[in-house]
Amino acid sequence: RILTAFTLAVCLSSPGKAQQQCTNGFDLDRASGQCLDIDECRTIPEACRGDMVCVNQNGGYLCVPRTNPVYRSPYMNPYSNIYPPPPAPGPVPNYPTVTRPLICRFGFQLDENNQCADVDECASDSHQCNPTQICINTEGGYTCSCTEGYWLLEGQCLDIDECRYGYCQQLCANVPGSYSCTCNPGFTLNDDGRSCQDVNECTGENPCTQTCVNTYGSFLCRCEPGYELEADGINCSDMDECSFSEFLCQHECVNGPGSYYCTCPSGYNLLDDSRSCQDINECETRNFTCTSQQTCFNIPGEYKCLDPVRCEEPYLQINENRCMCPAENPGCRDQPFTILYRVMEMVSGRSVPSDIFQMQATTRYPGAYYIFQIKSGNEGREFYMRQTGPISATLVMTRPVKGPRTVELDLEMITVNTVINFRGSSVIRLRIFVSQYSF
Repeated sequence: RILTAFTLAVCLSSPGKAQQQCTNGFDLDRASGQCLDIDECRTIPEACRGDMVCVNQNGGYLCVPRTNPVYRSPYMNPYSNIYPPPPAPGPVPNYPTVTRPLICRFGFQLDENNQCADVDECASDSHQCNPTQICINTEGGYTCSCTEGYWLLEGQCLDIDECRYGYCQQLCANVPGSYSCTCNPGFTLNDDGRSCQDVNECTGENPCTQTCVNTYGSFLCRCEPGYELEADGINCSDMDECSFSEFLCQHECVNGPGSYYCTCPSGYNLLDDSRSCQDINECETRNFTCTSQQTCFNIPGEYKCLDPVRCEEPYLQINENRCMCPAENPGCRDQPFTILYRVMEMVSGRSVPSDIFQMQATTRYPGAYYIFQIKSGNEGREFYMRQTGPISATLVMTRPVKGPRTVELDLEMITVNTVINFRGSSVIRLRIFVSQYSF
């Protein structure tokens, strides 16, 4: 007999693709998304030739001989002309009844009621289970199994290592026939005995001295502004902001618990920016102790009471700050013609080089030229005169001058006229009050 089969009953879906693909012998039903069998006996013309009959199969089809009674085609009955229909039932003959003894099949035995009852091999200890196994009675027999936590391998019950299969979410300890789950620090075991839940350490008693922030499995301590976290990660200590920079305050920085503040010396007010100091002009506010004959002169951080200018012989007082030596007076021969008194203020440590005072001739005579120099008071060489034009010069500070200090310079302008053979000089007596601070 000849039996020809064509079958491929596998349905595949490609991972990561939305549309399912079917193997040969199946077609995708878009409505249900399933792979349905293709009836090749209907779709393939003359699928089987000769004396063969097509029989559809799941994923394929068979070609069988027409005389084979095993397979019946759903499309034709090839046996209708070969096998006659069975005869109609007739009367049942009456044969004598023969009584036979009752015999129970294997695993059963006759009970007191002469009925076949199951034999409990486990209770009668007639089983063949291994000592590591347990006997489970079944109808007509028994089976050998293992207790929970063990599996049967080659007739032996071996412990199942549940930890190997990830029974626990975090920590697992295997024991014979069972296992035990525990959690990492910062977690607690849930009621299912397997999963772990984060513990919020910040609830209840605060473990931090200031602010507690819960994290997954732990917590973090944070400090308020003006404090810094210590090495133990728990305690907060005051942060000395004044040690970070010398530019926080213009004058003095005072550290406090969790903060700092700026102060100014006497004679200054703290500005709205809370760090800068502004000089108080005591002469304007009339907060001074000068007499009515004295003049109040404000300098940064304080004030000076200036006495009136008094000209010494042979000088004559021209006005409140100028003295003149008359040419007809023999005592004025080697003296400057005029002495002009000037006063100025300057902060301590002023950056250098710095132009601080300008001097020039008020009248220019034909044929005359002018020489400018520091006549006295520059013993420390902090200043020099730079001539800026034919009749002018500038006093330049070349070294920083620290206060509090009073500097008195005589700035001399020498007039030379070669036409009339004249040489004379004038002096500006400049008094510079250097304050104690640099602001």
